Amino acid sequence: MSQFSLTPKKYLLIILLIITAIAGTNSADPRGIMNTGIAMLTALIIDGIIFSLQSRKRLFSDGGVLTGLIVALVLGSSTPWYIIIVATAIAIASKHLISFHKKPILNPAALGLLVAIFLFSSEQSWWGAFAALPAWSIAFLLLAGILITERVNKFPQVLAFLGGYFALLLIMGYYGIGQAGDALRTPFINSALFLAFFMVTDPPTSPGKYKDQIWFGLITAITSIIIYLIFGGLTYLLIGLLVANVWNALRIHTGSKPKTDVRDRFSRFENS
Repeated sequence: MSQFSLTPKKYLLIILLIITAIAGTNSADPRGIMNTGIAMLTALIIDGIIFSLQSRKRLFSDGGVLTGLIVALVLGSSTPWYIIIVATAIAIASKHLISFHKKPILNPAALGLLVAIFLFSSEQSWWGAFAALPAWSIAFLLLAGILITERVNKFPQVLAFLGGYFALLLIMGYYGIGQAGDALRTPFINSALFLAFFMVTDPPTSPGKYKDQIWFGLITAITSIIIYLIFGGLTYLLIGLLVANVWNALRIHTGSKPKTDVRDRFSRFENS
């Protein structure tokens, strides 16, 4: 039976492909599905080239396919093909170039999307979050999100992000700060749910311990709201996630280095 078990990446891949099929076939613009194909193929080619240069036996990257899928599902369905390719290429390259202990520091899809916005002023429709479909379709997004969150054991992280995010928006709305009401409408609420379930939960770029997960989720939420207040738009969620990624990398770096140094010094002292 073990040979038929699904890894979290393959499980997420299946869920995202189902979401793509539902969102794409019910969208007025069929180019969204075509863009997902372009993004996935781009990711496979770039990862395959890098893996071959590293002399790896396995050239297929399910993680790369996932990154390409997320990039395509967030960018507007009418986004030109070359922007899809560039955003995906940046995302995949960052996974290999910006790493610590052979793990990516920044969420690749979030970074690729953010750079694409600055380079091309590309639109983000979050059509993969059912932003263009009736409000009741969010139920499918919630179901899919709960399934994958349970699979990767990230409920504290997701609940901390969503709880902090909506609590801050409610406080803003109560005191009349900023445009809190807009963030609770489509596509903003769709994008927040999609980010929470399919990007915040990314295992390589987020912590595993529950306490750290809670901090990670809160940092993402607080940073996102601050950026939303200052700049608005749809980039605030991506920036919030990337800031939390940096915090997680610093936490790992500062938490592991002192122990190694102390042991090395003690060993050298005993041997002297």
